[in-house]
Amino acid sequence: MNANMTVTILGSGTCVPSLDRSSCAVMVAVGGATLLLDSGAGTMRRLLEAGKTIFDLSHIIYSHFHPDHTGELVPILFATKYPDSRRRTPLSICAGEGLVAFINGLKSVYGRWIELEPGVLDFIEVDVNGPDRLKFKDFTVNTIPVKHNPESIAVRITSTNGSSVVYSGDTDVCESLVSIARNADLFICESAVPDDQKVDGHLTPSLAGDIASRAGVGQLVLTHFYPECEKADIIQECRKTFSGPLLLAHDLMKLEL
Repeated sequence: MNANMTVTILGSGTCVPSLDRSSCAVMVAVGGATLLLDSGAGTMRRLLEAGKTIFDLSHIIYSHFHPDHTGELVPILFATKYPDSRRRTPLSICAGEGLVAFINGLKSVYGRWIELEPGVLDFIEVDVNGPDRLKFKDFTVNTIPVKHNPESIAVRITSTNGSSVVYSGDTDVCESLVSIARNADLFICESAVPDDQKVDGHLTPSLAGDIASRAGVGQLVLTHFYPECEKADIIQECRKTFSGPLLLAHDLMKLEL
């Protein structure tokens, strides 16, 4: 079966509250699966606005454990227990090293309110010491460590028809990101702050553009904008280093591959 992909930006913002931008989240529909990449605050509402619910999700992949990327995991699990629509199909949750400890920490706070029936949740920890690969029916997931947190990974999803999308998560400049984004059809890359406000652990528009250029991606979508980005010419800054198709993410942006 050749599986097409639909990518929807659910959250293009950060930890800073915004009426326009929810915290980080991207939905990828491929074949019979619906994947969620990160689930920051506002994700469940954006899912509904995109015509999906938490019960449509088959996989959640976390780039790292910061609250603006994981903040709605507990609400998702809690809502999943609602008696009239309790989840019956398996949900795979994937992240870097420390996922099980992270989940156990949440359970120590919330207890049975986030514990699902046996066999419903599947936890997958990927290698953070090098590339890793997971094979599913309609797609594969490749991950690679990036420069942010010890558990941080970038994610590449490739459908059976060869289409590919790469999600950077949060990261500073690193060659591993160039490697995993090589020749991707779509590259969703963080661009947290303007060029003149660079901070450790994050990219700027021109740095994201340089990575995209070196990787030879088909299309670049910049995302994860702090408020400072709203006052800068992000496109012009990115154009210093990237001349290909370029979009600035906004919540509910939809892209077909």
